[in-house]
Amino acid sequence: MFFGHNKSNLTPEAMDVIRQAATAAKEYGSATLTVIGHADKSGSPAYNEKLSLRRADGVKGALVGEGIEAGKISTSGRGESDPMVPTEDGVREPQNRRVHINL
Repeated sequence: MFFGHNKSNLTPEAMDVIRQAATAAKEYGSATLTVIGHADKSGSPAYNEKLSLRRADGVKGALVGEGIEAGKISTSGRGESDPMVPTEDGVREPQNRRVHINL
């Protein structure tokens, strides 16, 4: 799922993805879920690290709201270190502002 520039709020589309992930985790009995947040390179590396973790934590909270036990979800933030689309520093790239949920 993707996020707006400098945002960590969950859109209705993001909530649809979260509901689908929660349903799949329940259906297939996933023991753990890993939620990894990312950011583009438009801010400082330190800021982007915190933003990516805020995004991951927000998704975790929504998964808990969908009935997944908090202890089964680990979160991490990769900041701008693992872009989907390689860019120069300072570039806003929507596809790099994302969270991955691994079941």
